Amino acid sequence: MRWLVLYARSRQVPVSAAAVLAAALMVWFLARGASTDPRLPVLALTGAVTAGSIGLGGQDAALDCAAAIRWLPRRAAHVLFIGAGAAFTVLVARGLGADVGTAAFVVRDSAGLTGLAAAGAVLCGAQHAWTLPVGWLTLALFPSTLPKGANEVLTWMLQPDTAIASWTALTLAVAGTVAYAVVGPRR
Repeated sequence: MRWLVLYARSRQVPVSAAAVLAAALMVWFLARGASTDPRLPVLALTGAVTAGSIGLGGQDAALDCAAAIRWLPRRAAHVLFIGAGAAFTVLVARGLGADVGTAAFVVRDSAGLTGLAAAGAVLCGAQHAWTLPVGWLTLALFPSTLPKGANEVLTWMLQPDTAIASWTALTLAVAGTVAYAVVGPRR
C-alpha cells in the first residue's frame, strides 16, 4: 500500500484531486436547478481531465525508465482513474441537482477527453498533455463550415448521444489510453 501512496504523491494526485473537485463545484453552482447547454459540463470535464493530466509523467524521466516495475498496467490504470474521477465528480454534481445532461453524455465525454489527454502526454509530454483536450474544445466551441459529418466529429463533445459522437469519443479514449500505456509520456 505504501507504493500506492508514494506513486500518488509523485504524480501530484492530491493537487489534481483538489482541482477536479473545484471543477465539479463550479458545475454544481452554475447549473443547479436550471437547464443548461452542454458547454458547461464539457468545460468542467475538460478542466477535471487537464488537472488530472499533470500526473501523467513523473518528476524524473530517468528514474521512471530505470524502475523495475511494469509500467503498462500502471499507465493504463492511471488514465482510467483520471477519466473515472472526472466523470464521477460531474455525476455527483448531477445527483445534487445540477443539469449536466445524461450520465451517458458525461461518461462519453470524460472518456474521450481523457484519451485526448493521454495522447497529448505521448505527443507533447506530460507537462503539455492538456493541450489536446483544451485545443479540441476550443475548436468545438466556434462555428465551423465543415460538412455535416466532419462537423459532428469536430464537435463530438457537445453533441447529444449520437453514433458519431460516441464512436469518436470511444476511438479517442482507446487510442490515447493504449498509446500512453505502451509508449509512455514524451521525454
